[in-house]
Amino acid sequence: MRILGIDPGYAIIGWGVIQYEGGRFHAQDFGAVTTEAGTPFLQRLNEIYEQLTAILTQFKPDAMAIEKLYFQNNQKTAIEVAEARGVILLAAQRCGVPVFEYTPLQVKSAVTGFGQAQKPQVMEMTRRLLRLQSVPKPDDTADALAIAICHAQTGGTALKLRIMKGR
Repeated sequence: MRILGIDPGYAIIGWGVIQYEGGRFHAQDFGAVTTEAGTPFLQRLNEIYEQLTAILTQFKPDAMAIEKLYFQNNQKTAIEVAEARGVILLAAQRCGVPVFEYTPLQVKSAVTGFGQAQKPQVMEMTRRLLRLQSVPKPDDTADALAIAICHAQTGGTALKLRIMKGR
């Protein structure tokens, strides 16, 4: 099963494609979609849509896993990230890729076995599970790979994917 993990944002969107077969993980590719500060926001959203569509088209994932939004403080940032997240979800929908959402607690639990794990622990476990030489940078990319691993560990069964595709 090929899974695209997404760490949503509007300045940096981490992404990672993993292959999960026989209980083993393999990172196919990963990176970050970035938009320049000072660029009109609608243009940034368009860039995100175009780049995510290109990634979806290139890798043809069986599923996209994305982090649910959780903000405590800055409402303006939360709204802009939510708008960017909507564009990301639209790209997946247009490409026919089922979307699965996970909270940070679910990602931490799936990757480390401990829901209160600290970010460095999650990043190191992600590196180990994918047998990478180093933790991918920027952090958003490592987060996206962790989200993809979470889906493989918790929601990525073939039966669940068939059910979601049938909807």
